[in-house]
Amino acid sequence: MEKKSFTSRWAFIIACVGSAVGMANVWGFPYKVGTNGGGAFLLIYLFFVAIFSYVGLSAEYAIGRRAKTGTLGSYEFAFNTRGLGKIGKIVGWIPLAGSMCIAIGYAVIIAYVLKALFQAVTGSLMSVDTNTWFESFALSSYSVVPFHFIVVAGTLFTLFFGAKSIEKTNKIMMPLFFILFFILAIRVAMFDGAFEGYKFIFKGDWAKLGDPMVWVAAMGQAFFSLSITGSGMIVYGAYLSKQEDVVDSAKKTAIFDTIAALVAALVMIPAVFAYKMDPAAGPGLLFVTLPKILQDMPGGQIFAIILFTAVIFGGISSLQNMFEAVAESIMHKFPNIKRAPMLIALCVICFGIGVNMEAISSWGPWMDFVSIYIIPIGAVIGAVSWFWIIKKDEIMDEINMGAAKKQGDLWYSIGRYVYVPMALTLCIIALSKQISF
Repeated sequence: MEKKSFTSRWAFIIACVGSAVGMANVWGFPYKVGTNGGGAFLLIYLFFVAIFSYVGLSAEYAIGRRAKTGTLGSYEFAFNTRGLGKIGKIVGWIPLAGSMCIAIGYAVIIAYVLKALFQAVTGSLMSVDTNTWFESFALSSYSVVPFHFIVVAGTLFTLFFGAKSIEKTNKIMMPLFFILFFILAIRVAMFDGAFEGYKFIFKGDWAKLGDPMVWVAAMGQAFFSLSITGSGMIVYGAYLSKQEDVVDSAKKTAIFDTIAALVAALVMIPAVFAYKMDPAAGPGLLFVTLPKILQDMPGGQIFAIILFTAVIFGGISSLQNMFEAVAESIMHKFPNIKRAPMLIALCVICFGIGVNMEAISSWGPWMDFVSIYIIPIGAVIGAVSWFWIIKKDEIMDEINMGAAKKQGDLWYSIGRYVYVPMALTLCIIALSKQISF
């Protein structure tokens, strides 16, 4: 089994940013900002990002590095410190199942994006009725099979050498993701009417600060944008050197993830306002609204290629993390399984299940179920495990390993008495109100 570490802190951070940056940034964050109070939502969102990255994200990095393995082994290690290893062996499967289930549905969405990129390259996307075009595959079964297979098999191929290949591919994809979106943001800024979009994003409706559901929406967006699901970030922590500062690495991951979300918003929302379209269109924003805008603008084909390439980079880097969390855990649990057979098995499972839910009527409910039930429960299990189950000296020793500034009771207390209740609150709201964050 490949167990090599990332070669540097920045290589690790780039890989973690790749995991965090995804569809939540591209179509979730932009319209949530505007529909929840603009600057008021941003302020609340940044507050939660600061807390969650400081304690939650750094704890997941630390436990992975402490246990020297990913999801399953880390939960067993944490519970073993209390003599409860048998329970740890069981509960770790829940957040790990979340990673796999999300990967299955996520791969379908990236297949949609790859289809859009292919038709942008050929030019056929520039002359279709975008609504009819989107419905032609979004409402049909087995509509993106070749693109779907390329996404699944191609992503798994990038995991062949473990941390080494994750690092190399993200060193290419993540800088290009930011560069391409910055190019688009500059172009969109030239649109007549773009200023209204900026107002929509940044103008503060401060009355929203008193709306509990705005706080919940911001908390949910922050929680899942950082990929603190009790699974994925643990495996990357397992590949982190003992000399690196996990709290500082978590802060940098949060900063770049937030920049990615803001840049996506600065592309999506001003463009939508310039063309007087709906900023809260969900998947339709990426596959109907933006292609329509690109059709009408000079050089639209080139910018369509840039847009969908950037989104694919963000999507694949997230998918890498989900697959790696599952692969590493299974190989740790069953040491006789080699990486190549494991990746082939994941390809068969993910594609075999996902190919039967290529219509949005199938993958939509699937993703809602996973994000309402499995992911929030897994995240709570993780939060409780790191701040209530594992012995304090174990987690604190690892948090301070390689740290330039040592953390103490304040860090631990924020994790135990602020972060854990927030995770539990979000889970209860998701389950009781059937809210998919």
